[in-house]
Amino acid sequence: MAQRKRLSASQGSQSKRHSSSLRSQEEDEDGSFTQPSVSQVQRGLEKLTPTQVDQKTAEVVQYILMKDQKKIPVRRADLVKHVVKEYRNVYAEIIKRASTTFEQVFGLKLLEIDPKNHLYILVNNLDEPAPTAAPLVCPTNPKMGLLFVILSVIFMKGGMRGSGVRETLIWNTLRKLRVDPGQKHEEFGDVKKLVTEEFVRQKYLEYVRIPHTEPLEYEIRWGPRADVEVSKAKILEFMGQLYEQQPQSWTQQYREAHSTHSPTQPRGQK
Repeated sequence: MAQRKRLSASQGSQSKRHSSSLRSQEEDEDGSFTQPSVSQVQRGLEKLTPTQVDQKTAEVVQYILMKDQKKIPVRRADLVKHVVKEYRNVYAEIIKRASTTFEQVFGLKLLEIDPKNHLYILVNNLDEPAPTAAPLVCPTNPKMGLLFVILSVIFMKGGMRGSGVRETLIWNTLRKLRVDPGQKHEEFGDVKKLVTEEFVRQKYLEYVRIPHTEPLEYEIRWGPRADVEVSKAKILEFMGQLYEQQPQSWTQQYREAHSTHSPTQPRGQK
């Protein structure tokens, strides 16, 4: 009888450990990673050598740079799961050192553009000269040029934050530029896929279903990356030159472009 009780207790303990392991795995998958406290970080650092922390920091920097080459935002959950791993208890210190490396070595700033889902991107540091503070102002890359046109249309037609335009307006505008979303383009390939998938994945755009529409319709909005990389004031200057008007002529857009919203402070982040 006593042996059966011990066996049952052992099985119960294993079951709890297994359940705990599954919960930990699920937390990694859904991104609900809880930052360790300051005291936990300090205790974790005491168990590691400076070389170990520096090596892990270098791995984090390399991972983020690799993602940034494709303009793919980095999820904190992926960073913890694939790179930080067993060093998660000192995550705060590692990400702090990585941020310092980006600023001092690369002249870049690591920003969290989505506090809810914990998405990070790299942008040019504010200490850099103005022309590089918004890399999409004068894009030389054809894809970025197309994106700049789309962002300009959305801003001029939507004006205020959080609003977009129906996708049909974007497609009609691109057709006027001889870029047909229904045909494969020599430079851009599948244009509709580029706009609604690639630019959305990179967080430059948001592709949002419009409720209560039949047939189903979507609108395209500025994404959080565009908020921190693209100067709305520069868009107005460009439009003013194009139409030979003062930027102040577009009252609503001018107010939005010159609001207190910081170009490198994503909405919702404090």
